Amino acid sequence: MKEEQKYYDIEICGVKRKLPFVKIKPGLALASFVMLSDTELISAVAPALVERLPKEVDYLMTAEAKGMCLTHEMSRLMGMKEFIVARKSRKPYMLNPVGVTLHSVTTQSEQTLYLDGADAEKIRGKRVALVDDVIATGESVRAIEELAKKAGAQVVAKAAVLAELETASRPDVIFLKEHYVFRPMPDGTFEPIWTMAEYEKQIQ
Repeated sequence: MKEEQKYYDIEICGVKRKLPFVKIKPGLALASFVMLSDTELISAVAPALVERLPKEVDYLMTAEAKGMCLTHEMSRLMGMKEFIVARKSRKPYMLNPVGVTLHSVTTQSEQTLYLDGADAEKIRGKRVALVDDVIATGESVRAIEELAKKAGAQVVAKAAVLAELETASRPDVIFLKEHYVFRPMPDGTFEPIWTMAEYEKQIQ
């Protein structure tokens, strides 16, 4: 018998969405937040994040792919001509790319992010704000930050729509709403997990 799909209700900047619960490994589930093609939601949250950024930002930088549409809209609102994207694969056209490896709670695997050498030159000595849709463990944003610093940029802000786990209490992250990862329960419900330490303790 097919399991009934359950949803988590969320409202951000006046926009309501139903996020499907997705079990990603034993004892761990996500209320899947994907705003990549959600024009209405992006248009609502981008101005709110821009308002919270420092006044002096030269470039916005994100990782492929879920943060790209959000970063595009934010850069447009800020009057920027372009933004910087860290890619998930090394492209043949990249000259002297910089790479950083990370482990994402979402993809459940190791990934290497690459910054084209031409983009690295653009942000050298510049003030960069890092943008993502969700920051959970912080691994993805840490990798982007490392790329930016390797390129000689100054990271002046880290911003996301949602913050999960320990990130929600980090003073260095700008976000619009706290979100959660979840523990699937035997009765079919889902309980929030507040920290990765809490999750790791339960599976031991």
